[in-house]
Amino acid sequence: MRFRRKQWAIALLSILFTLGPGCAKAPSGSQLSQQIQAKFSQDSGLQGKTLSVQASAGVVTLSGRVDNDAERAAASRYAAATAGVKQVVNNLEVGPVPAAPAPTPVATTAAPPPPASKPRPGVSRNAETRTSSGRDPSEWDSPGSSGSNSANSAEAATADNNAPPISPAPAAEPAPPPPPKMLTIPSESKIAIRLVDAISSETAQVGQTFHATLDSPLSSSGGDVAVASGYTVEGHVVDVKSAGKFAGQSLLVLALDRLRVGSKTYNLDSSQFRRQGSNRSTNTAEKVGGGAAVGAILGGIFGGGRGAGIGAAAGGGVGGGVQAAGKGQQIKLESESVLTLTLESPLTVTQADKSPEASRPKLDTPQ
Repeated sequence: MRFRRKQWAIALLSILFTLGPGCAKAPSGSQLSQQIQAKFSQDSGLQGKTLSVQASAGVVTLSGRVDNDAERAAASRYAAATAGVKQVVNNLEVGPVPAAPAPTPVATTAAPPPPASKPRPGVSRNAETRTSSGRDPSEWDSPGSSGSNSANSAEAATADNNAPPISPAPAAEPAPPPPPKMLTIPSESKIAIRLVDAISSETAQVGQTFHATLDSPLSSSGGDVAVASGYTVEGHVVDVKSAGKFAGQSLLVLALDRLRVGSKTYNLDSSQFRRQGSNRSTNTAEKVGGGAAVGAILGGIFGGGRGAGIGAAAGGGVGGGVQAAGKGQQIKLESESVLTLTLESPLTVTQADKSPEASRPKLDTPQ
């Protein structure tokens, strides 16, 4: 009977050791590529474009050509929001496909005018004229006769045919476009951004660059929209600390570097986004102690006093192993997270009051 109880105790302890979260099988590279291409095909701005998606070990590389920075950021956002993607390498180029050179026109040579007719030998010009017209040449030579006028008209017509063609007057040039409007965004203005790249205190490095988009427009001191939402924002990781297994607090500090509006880039002087995780040292001690107490109870049930001591030691080991298997609280900022920072210096920009994504429908925000 006692041997059977020990077997039950060993079975229960084995269950405690083997309990843990199940690990879902990560999707393969081809599956990730198909999922991302499917998202591209649902976006009217990315449809019909030859975009290459290469995925390996959770790292996705995008290549090809898009029309503007907004489409480039959208492609990166869809790839980052796909389950199983750890990192996105965006090699997409912005701009139209270079046009093929036009064929060189072939110069044509004008045909020479036909030679003037010569009188037949032995026949005077007056005789030829009389033969062809049926009238006496003396009538042509008389003053005021109509024959003289006809000859003059024929000579004038021949001269007009040999004159060079008159070129048409050049078309009037269109009026030049109005000069761009310059606006100043005052300091202390709020900058709301939506992350494209996910950031974690467990994997981020100091100086690492991240990408985002403007989540709300920036306004000038006069209240006009200076930069519409949707344009690309870049920043970097200022400081990062990963939480340890038994103690230590995680830390993540971000700052903005530049704003891209079409072909223009503006440097940003912003405040820092700072987030710090909670301390896990006290929680660790409580879990280790709780594991020892559970082990002592099981040992007392199945083995008496001596069994309680053995169970307490085993339970303490279980508690310590479970805690050591997991780390402290990490800071994770998922893609599509909205962060708010403050502009610390005034920023003068060329007005861009139309969003780069205004001309195409948006997909639902990825979950």
